[in-house]
Amino acid sequence: MVLDAPPTEGIKYAGSKLKLIPHILQLAKRVDAKTVLDAFAGTTRVSQAFAKSGYQVICNDIAVWSEVFGACYLLNTKKPSDYQPLIDHLNAVPPVDGWFTHFYGGQPNGGSAVQQDGLKKPWQIHNTRKLDGIRQEIENLGLEGVDKAIALTSLILALDQVDNTMGHFASYLREWSPRSYNDLTLKLPNISILRQNHQVFRQDILALPAHVSADLAYLDPPYGSNNDKMPPSRVRYASYYHLWTTVCLFDKPKLFGKVSRRKDTSDTIAASIFEEFRTDKDGKHLAVRAIEQLLKGINARWIILSYSSGGRATAEELDTVISRAGKILEVVEIDYKRNVMSGMKWTNEWLRDVEQPNREFLFLIEK
Repeated sequence: MVLDAPPTEGIKYAGSKLKLIPHILQLAKRVDAKTVLDAFAGTTRVSQAFAKSGYQVICNDIAVWSEVFGACYLLNTKKPSDYQPLIDHLNAVPPVDGWFTHFYGGQPNGGSAVQQDGLKKPWQIHNTRKLDGIRQEIENLGLEGVDKAIALTSLILALDQVDNTMGHFASYLREWSPRSYNDLTLKLPNISILRQNHQVFRQDILALPAHVSADLAYLDPPYGSNNDKMPPSRVRYASYYHLWTTVCLFDKPKLFGKVSRRKDTSDTIAASIFEEFRTDKDGKHLAVRAIEQLLKGINARWIILSYSSGGRATAEELDTVISRAGKILEVVEIDYKRNVMSGMKWTNEWLRDVEQPNREFLFLIEK
């Protein structure tokens, strides 16, 4: 029987592990772990679930907005109600025409999201005006630490509810989505006073300080895309979620392209080696080499590794990498289309099923 997962919050996210959380918690229960490292935290849903399940959590990701989410959900020491006056104040801020409205606000146009300049926008102008006013007010208030993280998380969650995207900021809908007509309204994130001494890092996981250790590490590396024709800069998480970075940093960056992406997401070489598309002189994918380095170097006794068959690493490559790092205790396969889950204990069993596309696997590994 799979464990019930505690409620978590997050944004729409490519590769979200929301549906995997009950299976992740079930695997974690098999070992005697008290501390958990969520190495590629993303929206921090897995970190939230572990924290609410009583584990001490070390949350890590290279994304600025992920660090903000981590501080919001893992580092709060106040009563949630203490933040309600702040949320109410921000909701009352008058809308203004500012930087976000100039680049990302669109007119309703009778239902079409295509603007006079031929571009599509992620939000309607009435909501970017609210965004401009609220984001500036967060700066004016001089918020810092967890207070600022909670305000920014509330703003991002609200923006995610009124957007006109396909789930990320690399492509937008041609016709305005019904939700984009709604008014931007901030709500208090689902936070609580967490008793454990959690930690939040923003590091390349391979550069995480050596003293950071956990009983169990949950690893969900991006693996990269199997589509060799897709420009690498278009499949990077920094590109998909560039606007959340800008909302957090409020740095008004240089932009480029039809969807006004941050200029610093235009590189043809991936920012993270785990999203790398190139091979080394031996023909091995650099991303796979990085996974092997990570498995060997991670400071944890047990590892739960997520793998999707649509990623850059082949099943055979991953099997070899895992066998060099430790022993597989269990493999769980999740098939969303058939809505079934099966458990396997030997490596050669899971290899038989991986030929079908979009298979999701969880490996419980003992180093």
